[in-house]
Amino acid sequence: MASSALISDTEAWKELKAHAEEIKKTHLRDLMNDAQRCQSMMVEFDGLLLDYSRQNATLSTIEKLFKLAETANIKQKINQMFSGEHINSTENRSVLHVALRTPRDTVIQSDGKNVVPDVWKVLDKIQEFSERVRSGSWVGATGLPLTDVVAVGIGGSFLGPLFVHTALQTDPEAINLARGRQLRFLANVDPIDVARNITGLNPETTLVVVVSKTFTTAETMLNARTLREWISAALGPSAVAKHMVAVSTNLTLVEKFGIDPNNAFAFWDWVGGRYSVCSAVGVLPLSLQYGFPIVEKFLKGASSIDQHFYSAPYEKNIPLLLGLLSVWNVSFLGYPARAILPYSQALEKLAPHIQQVSMESNGKGVSIDGVPLPFEAGEIDFGEPGTNGQHSFYQLIHQGRIIPCDFIGVVKSQQPVYLKGEVVSNHDELMSNFFAQPDALAYGKENLVANYKMKTARMCWGWG
Repeated sequence: MASSALISDTEAWKELKAHAEEIKKTHLRDLMNDAQRCQSMMVEFDGLLLDYSRQNATLSTIEKLFKLAETANIKQKINQMFSGEHINSTENRSVLHVALRTPRDTVIQSDGKNVVPDVWKVLDKIQEFSERVRSGSWVGATGLPLTDVVAVGIGGSFLGPLFVHTALQTDPEAINLARGRQLRFLANVDPIDVARNITGLNPETTLVVVVSKTFTTAETMLNARTLREWISAALGPSAVAKHMVAVSTNLTLVEKFGIDPNNAFAFWDWVGGRYSVCSAVGVLPLSLQYGFPIVEKFLKGASSIDQHFYSAPYEKNIPLLLGLLSVWNVSFLGYPARAILPYSQALEKLAPHIQQVSMESNGKGVSIDGVPLPFEAGEIDFGEPGTNGQHSFYQLIHQGRIIPCDFIGVVKSQQPVYLKGEVVSNHDELMSNFFAQPDALAYGKENLVANYKMKTARMCWGWG
């Protein structure tokens, strides 16, 4: 398909449009009665199970979506991304966030150069620096160890790292390694956010990480200057070199700001900000808090799903299936929103992170060539952890309008509680809601009890 042509002009798109009109006449509970269909709509990979049987789609729908993916040259585009071609045509850049978490011996080219050695050079530097700070061999201006970190950034320099930090705060191993340390994130230019982030902190024991690729982001640099003044007022201007480091590519402005360029950690123009959590943007503050080995586990997990996305066939490819189902819901069934519903408090910052990753990337009403799209594209993402959302906005989902939902659950709690005299554990109570809510949405109240008696146990969406 030529780049100037719209996907909606293709036969594959027109087939799906006609097919959608038929699907709209079918109730989801009728589709759920097809055991073969439901079993075929489960995919497992590396401890993850995706069950998309509660999507308003048939096996024929999925085949037609695969045909659409073929028409759009999805596999070719995946290969182009992993091979470092300039698929970011508006900025004429590679898109290689996958290189940030790839094994050391991998070869990934950008403009004829293997970028992996540069990635690992920065990772090794982060490991060495974070170990010095955590061990107390790097100390502040008054000789005290630096136990508290404030990461200053905004957008992708904030939402991704905050999401991972919030998730790690419930992991027993990470909790133990972070004992006695604090990590805070300053993003909003509102001085209230500054006040909240420095309340209770001592400049003598605080390290500030300024995250800005160009070192010109207005909000970030104003907040950085504010914290520089906070440190200088307490410890003198010379203390900045000991108490502030940078994640940036603009070493000239870093030095002009008062930070030693040797204490600047690089990333590259082929790292999109919203995908930068696996670069120094996220790895540096998270390593300072939890230690590099914990963060390396996170990087290996990301690399694992990268390779799955790259090599798995369509019918087993979890990221591809989720993406195609989003296209189906938005562009064909006409549902503009998606609820992200993690039944895990550790994932409470997942929805804001996905809002940026998805809505910033897909929030355009034109094609890559600037042609206005004659169809709706991109989702409105929102969400809260279960069971909180059940007492907030679920009424609209159940009785107001159709909103596709991603339910996310975990088999085993990281922080289990078993109370004497209780019929079930706290986590089992949580998971009973996790299973019940999607079925209530799929079947409706009047059919739910009957179907529970008939059906075998099934899981909804992803859990791992």
